[in-house]
Amino acid sequence: MFDAIDPLYVFYTTLACVVFIVVDSIHLLTGTAASYRSNVNRRLEQLEKSDNRNAIVMDLRRQRGLSSICGRIAALAWLQQLLTQSGVTLGRDKLAAMAALTAISGMVVGYFWFGMDGAIVGLLLGGIAAPLGVLLKIRNMRRERFTQQFAEALDIIVRSLRAGHPVPTAIRMVAREMPDPIGSEFGMVEDELVYGLDIETAMRNMLYRVGQEDLPLFVTSVAIQSSTGGNLAEILGNLTEVVRQRVRMRRKIRAVSAEGRISAVILTGAPIVMFTVINWMTPHFYGDHWNHPWMIKGLGGAAVWMGIGNLIMRRMVNFKV
Repeated sequence: MFDAIDPLYVFYTTLACVVFIVVDSIHLLTGTAASYRSNVNRRLEQLEKSDNRNAIVMDLRRQRGLSSICGRIAALAWLQQLLTQSGVTLGRDKLAAMAALTAISGMVVGYFWFGMDGAIVGLLLGGIAAPLGVLLKIRNMRRERFTQQFAEALDIIVRSLRAGHPVPTAIRMVAREMPDPIGSEFGMVEDELVYGLDIETAMRNMLYRVGQEDLPLFVTSVAIQSSTGGNLAEILGNLTEVVRQRVRMRRKIRAVSAEGRISAVILTGAPIVMFTVINWMTPHFYGDHWNHPWMIKGLGGAAVWMGIGNLIMRRMVNFKV
């Protein structure tokens, strides 16, 4: 199987990966924070092109899947929430086409290596597991960016309230001053307030769209203040310090658990790397046993046990703050 692979192609592929990593590293080293901050959020970009706020709101909601049929089907509610919180704007049709493409690719690779059983496994992995895993990763990255911006957004709101502005004006300042993802999210809150939605419902809609852990504290504070009154600036000032302490605690936990996480990566990657290297250097070591009836079962069992081990290690290093 591996005899047909030309080592020259392997060299060119490795060289291309190295060049990509070097170029990306240079870009990250030379790029400044100001260059990233200069990128306005998608909502402001669309407002510059058109004054029809209603159309922009509907377009943003459609891009986020908030007008999708999945939201009206109970069995697909979890998928609707995952798509919304991931912030993916490709649309239902493109996502379905990409999932179909990965499913077909997985089926072809599985059939080429392991026959019909491998094709079924590849179809499930490529069509279901891989797209869901990518969406979960994108959602977690978006939540992390929102968390990094949240304390600064609260500072803007507190300063605006202390200057005598009402809450909608403070929200508008966050929407105009902050980049994505928090800029567009607060911008959608502003648009919903303009079109007559009460502030508590608009905030809870944002909580549904983001799902970040610290956001319920902010939503509850604003909801209580809007119904009972109180010094919201002082409340949010204290909340800002709480959010920053939670962020510091999460970073400390991530630093403490770094050894466990890198151990999980090594223990997972080492068998796969060794399996690939042995097949490349000595194709007949495993090649003579591909058609054995226990080969697929053995590889499947190894994959299951590796998955269980990864789950256990993840539970050991993953702490909730």
